[in-house]
Amino acid sequence: MATLTSSTARFYALRLLPQQELVSALRDFIRTHDLRAAWISGCVGSLSEVVFRYAGREGANLLSGKFEVVSLIGTLEAGGEHLHMAVADENGHMTGGHVMEGCIVRTTLELVIGELNDVAFSRQPCVRSGYDELNIRQR
Repeated sequence: MATLTSSTARFYALRLLPQQELVSALRDFIRTHDLRAAWISGCVGSLSEVVFRYAGREGANLLSGKFEVVSLIGTLEAGGEHLHMAVADENGHMTGGHVMEGCIVRTTLELVIGELNDVAFSRQPCVRSGYDELNIRQR
């Protein structure tokens, strides 16, 4: 059974600078602000390196070049994150996947991060998926 929980929310604006690594910057932001149930509300910017894990595959795939972030979505908390991203290359060709460490900002990455005030996220092993999956509880 899926968890259904209502909550109020607040939002944070964050800009990453050239050469910053996306996942570590988000982890630092979550820890610094003690966010317990966050999500990516919006994101625009560019990357020079993108690291994806594709659906149903093990390992990571590194892409280097000039990429525009078309979409970045996912959930975040101190114990982990689950992020998916789509990027377009210089010719407008798009690709996407599960975000891994190693995504490097090219010119800027502007993010709006939301946090649910009344719940907390955590990650727990799931026997059905084989991954650590989102657990939602009231604060």
